[in-house]
Amino acid sequence: MDYLEYYGLKEQPFTNTIDNRFYYNSSQHSEALLRLKYAVSTMKGLAVLLGDVGTGKTTLARRMLDELGEDEYESALLVIIHSSITAEWLLKKIALQLGVEDVSEEKVTLLSKVYHRLIEIHESGKKAVVLIDEAQMLNNREIMEEFRGLLNLEVPGGKLVSFVFFGLPELDDVLSLDEPLKQRVAVKYRLKSFTPETTEEYIRHRLHIAGCNNNFFSKEALVALHHFSRGIPRLINTLCDNVLLEGFLTKKTTIDKELVEETASDFGLQIEAC
Repeated sequence: MDYLEYYGLKEQPFTNTIDNRFYYNSSQHSEALLRLKYAVSTMKGLAVLLGDVGTGKTTLARRMLDELGEDEYESALLVIIHSSITAEWLLKKIALQLGVEDVSEEKVTLLSKVYHRLIEIHESGKKAVVLIDEAQMLNNREIMEEFRGLLNLEVPGGKLVSFVFFGLPELDDVLSLDEPLKQRVAVKYRLKSFTPETTEEYIRHRLHIAGCNNNFFSKEALVALHHFSRGIPRLINTLCDNVLLEGFLTKKTTIDKELVEETASDFGLQIEAC
């Protein structure tokens, strides 16, 4: 027996892997999506979503990609995994994501192919959108200038391509490397940590999706979970997962405040007592 069977769950409710079935559409996530989708639907060019570590930026990026219908958008998601990439590499990657064939090594030729591909997309009645996750890693003036050049490609009524940057707050400093690009940011939104009420709703939502029919978190435990996680979704998931494991190991039918405090202490989350 594991904690899933012990608590009557069909699957793990608090994994930190991306699973759209567990997506929690909080008021701020809903507003963020509305603003970002407005930016791409009207071809504003550049939109930015900021958020601290663990606040759900990647989840939102995946959600947005899923909601950009193939009948209206030619969209792609590019995840930056290290900070040593070059402007040339990025341009090639964007070209591939947009469907450019026979990607050239010569920059002028590649830019020409990108332009003609964007015209093809536009003439087909679609809008080209590239989402960039972990965009704060693009800490390079040449890369920012490359984006500005791509955003100069226009047709009457809008840009030929829209970019949406998802990144940590330091993304603001990265954009400042090219002031003309920073001035092109048409929409900006910042994700914040959950409130105590939203944290409780988030936990109950994930438990419900996982098949929970019982309320085994005490009210005090939910307050403590918000306190120690600071309302950060990733930390909420980690704490809840380990609290349920500890609850199973100690045969607790109700998760109480003391168990949350012990688990938080194990993870070094020793914020002053709640």
